[in-house]
This record gives sequence, C-alpha cells and structure tokens, in this order.
Amino acid sequence: MSDEPRQLEVALLAVPEVSASTLYGMLDMLASAGRDYSFITKGVPGVQRMRPVVVSRHKEAFQAANGVLIQPDASLAECRAPDIVCIPDFFCEPGSSLGNRFDEETAWLRRCHASGAVMSSACSGAVLLAEAGLLDGLEATIHWGYVEALTAHYPRVKVNLAKTLIANGEGHRIVLAGGGMSWQDLALFLIARFVGTQEAIEVARVFLVAWHDAGQLPYASLVMSQPATDAVIAKCQVWLADNYACRAPVAKMVAQSGLPERSLSRRFRKATGYNPLDYVHALRLEEAKQLLERSELGVDAIGEEVGYEEPSFFRRLFRRKVGISPAAYRRRFGGLRSSWNLRNNAVAQGNGERRAPP
Repeated sequence: MSDEPRQLEVALLAVPEVSASTLYGMLDMLASAGRDYSFITKGVPGVQRMRPVVVSRHKEAFQAANGVLIQPDASLAECRAPDIVCIPDFFCEPGSSLGNRFDEETAWLRRCHASGAVMSSACSGAVLLAEAGLLDGLEATIHWGYVEALTAHYPRVKVNLAKTLIANGEGHRIVLAGGGMSWQDLALFLIARFVGTQEAIEVARVFLVAWHDAGQLPYASLVMSQPATDAVIAKCQVWLADNYACRAPVAKMVAQSGLPERSLSRRFRKATGYNPLDYVHALRLEEAKQLLERSELGVDAIGEEVGYEEPSFFRRLFRRKVGISPAAYRRRFGGLRSSWNLRNNAVAQGNGERRAPP
C-alpha cells in the first residue's frame, strides 16, 4: 500500500460563458501543489496533491466567451464525486437574471454540496452558487461590477465587498473570492487549507503571486448608477457632476430642482440607488482617487480640492469607503500609473515622439 497521500479531486465547472484565463489559471495553480516547486528547486517533480479536472454539461469541446477552445475532461454525469468544486468567473450581463439557462449546472452543484464537497467560486461565479440556493442567509463576496446580480435576484444573500475572500456555511464549505485576479487567492486558500500552508507558499513562489490583502474596494468604482430616467433627477446628476465640490451641494441642488427636499431625496434614491449626500460623497471620492493617482498634491489639499474642509473627516471617509488610506491608495495606484507613463514615454521616445501622460 502506498504511503503517498490521496490526491484531492477538484472539479472546475466550465459553462460556455466561462473566462478561459481563470479556468486554466486555477487548473495550473491547483495542479502545481506539491509538484512544481520540487521540480524547480531540485529538478525532480514532487507528488501532485490535487487533481483538477474541467467538467461541463457535455464533454464536447466548445468555445469560451473569448473564443478559446475549452475541452472538458468529463461531463457532469461522468464526473466522480469531487472533494472540491470551483466555479470560475463567467460573462453574464451585470444585474440580469440567469433564467433557467443553468438548471443542469445548479442541480449538479446542489448534489455536490449534499455529498460533502467544498463549494467555491471566483468573481461572478458566485451567481451560480446563489442560483443553486447555496448562498441563502450567508455572507458573500463577488466582483464589484456584479453586486447587483446578487442583490437584485437573491435577496437572502449578504454581500460584503470589503473582503477579498469569504469562507462560511456549515463546516466553512462555501468559499468565495471577490473579483479580478482574486481567483489566485482562492487557489492559494484551497491549497493551504487542504494540502498545507507550506505547499501554498511554494505555489505562490512558483507563480510569483501575492495575497490581495487590501480587498477589492480600492479597485471598485464608487459611482455605479446610470443616468436616471427621471428627467428631474437626471438634471440633478448633470449639475452635481460639475458642482459636487461646492459648499452644501445637496441644499443647492434641492433649491434648483424646485422640489421639497424629502420628495427629491425619495426620487433620487429610487432613480440612482443612492441618497443625495452619499452620491455627492461618491463623486468626490472618485475624483480624489484620480488626483491621488495622477497629481503631486498632498492628501489634505486633495481633500479640500474635492470639497472637504476638514482633513481628518476626508481621511476617515476615504478609508471607510475605499478600504485603505489615501496615502496607501497613492502608493498602490500612483506607482502603477507612473510606471505606465514611464514605459509609454520610453516607447514614444524610441519612435522619435513625446507622449503626454494620460
């Protein structure tokens, strides 16, 4: 009898709308656990601890949303009972209903959960867990652009964007990663939990990835509403876009609208999802983020520029809404913009041009 530990069966669910990069990126990272670090450092592959396979409704190959050909390893009916199920992100219209498009997949997800599998999702994949009823009454995270996909259609799900990764439910068998590249966090978490911390660290070294400890709030847009269909509120939005930094913008907007303050507030929330003051804060903080990225202004000067006379209030509000301090935001995103500008200028100079920074 072999002394080697049993390989964990991991089923990666692929639907036609799947993001191929997440699907195969997760497959590569999970398959690496226990195997690749030893090969890189010693020249001999270690024991592979996870066996990830791509499963889909049918086994026939199909094109993913971006045109990449996906070849499933097994159909849902053929898939052996997995220890872990992973749902990569997939392209669906934010806020739209799934209807009955994924009835076979959600029935399979319920069966896997009932058999004891750990259920996990990355980014918009959480929508399929919600559709299967597995997130009812639980805290969940998802890409910031897909919050409405949960809140509008699954009111029993408690969305928390402040967290990059959430594990909850009975036995913490529901694991969700937020958005973008946080599928890497999900893969590392699953490796650490079910294989070992050392193996997770080794995989992180092999793939040169780091934990997204600040969450996704710093990346999220604070203003998500579309122009209102209510003509009065749409006019207010246009006015606020140019005047959010003035003193008492809400009172001035109320005066211009000709509506009683309570009536305007009620219609504004109905049309945009925000009360007027929260909308003003969102506009101001979005501009503050832009100034932190592209300007050399001090933090207090930026707060004043966007309409906050009290520096400490601006700093507290920024941290609460964005998830990190203004200085930390500048370090993270100002550096990215500076690096990009330097690269663009170097390329432009090589072509005999001088390109202005964006």
